[in-house]
Amino acid sequence: MRITAVQVSVFEVPAVTRRFRLVEDGPSANRRWRQRPADGGRAERHVMHVSTDEGIEGMCTVGDVRYTALAVDDLEQLRLLVIGEDPFDRERLYARLRRATRHMFTGLGWFGAFDNCLWDIAGKAAGLPVSVLVGRVRDAAPAYYNIRGDSIEAVIADTRAAIAAGFPAIKDHFHRSGRENASWCEAVRSAVGDAIDLMHDAAGCDYSFAEAADLGQALERLDYRWFEEPLPDRHQERLAELCRRLDIPVLSAETLMNDVDLSAQWLISGTTDLLRANARHGLTPALKLSHLAELHGTNIEFNGPGGLFGIVHAHVVCSIANTSYYEYFPGGTRDEEGKAIGLLNPAVPVQGQISPPGGPGWGAEWDRAYFEKVRVAVL
Repeated sequence: MRITAVQVSVFEVPAVTRRFRLVEDGPSANRRWRQRPADGGRAERHVMHVSTDEGIEGMCTVGDVRYTALAVDDLEQLRLLVIGEDPFDRERLYARLRRATRHMFTGLGWFGAFDNCLWDIAGKAAGLPVSVLVGRVRDAAPAYYNIRGDSIEAVIADTRAAIAAGFPAIKDHFHRSGRENASWCEAVRSAVGDAIDLMHDAAGCDYSFAEAADLGQALERLDYRWFEEPLPDRHQERLAELCRRLDIPVLSAETLMNDVDLSAQWLISGTTDLLRANARHGLTPALKLSHLAELHGTNIEFNGPGGLFGIVHAHVVCSIANTSYYEYFPGGTRDEEGKAIGLLNPAVPVQGQISPPGGPGWGAEWDRAYFEKVRVAVL
């Protein structure tokens, strides 16, 4: 089998990742930047097609809710590197494209959609779902729910709704000071009791080291599962010191997760206790990092939703033993949005559990007539 063409379908859709402004809050000696929403606008959504001489087509979205468009120059370079090659040579092609990245001056992980298309081809050729090809560890995986709300009352109401829907774990994105967030985390723990896993994501915060250390100790007392992005990933030495001080696992390196080598070094050097990854950069590198984490006795946690509006990650979390949850964002903007371009079976948790489709490859089902009707271009 040989690759005969690589094309991209282009769609114009509402922007899912919100645009924002930043305003200063506090004195210049202790400046914090607060996000304020701006108009969402429109964005391009790309879907890659890899065709073969045996009529099997691999399909995957470019990115997920982020990095949804592939640069034309990168697409042309990709064609030069892969057309005529055997799509089953995933490791060889991964090595070639990884090497090419250095000379392209483009973003790491740029060929993730292509790698995922190769997995789709392999599954379709074998008549098996990708999760079975990788090695299924479970038929369904638990999902955690990202709670919302601008007041503690709204947060508690959303938390209770998540639990009523069957979710076994909750994550917040509280963006206030460490002391205020500790109070909100305590309120959430009081509302859910001891049986629900809780996680705090500090990506929207500007904690000092002392704040992060104090909050980490508070989260330990509240029996939180992990403390996510407590400090910027670039602060390697301070993150390593925080990991040494705290018993609660620190989950960092999300801004580095498109770089397999740096992510590996952050784990090896003790700068993070858990690894972050997203298979929008390709299942092949995600598997490499998951095996590294497993050999280090720790987990790799995937941030949502992954490619194909969550379908890719539904396979991933059911085929990797050392990951705990599928990340779910309520509201339909990261999964059911796929219906707008003809996806018939987006990945949506049922009673707090996620299952991948049972069809071959990724198992994505498309209304191709509608898909072709609403796309605006083919590159």
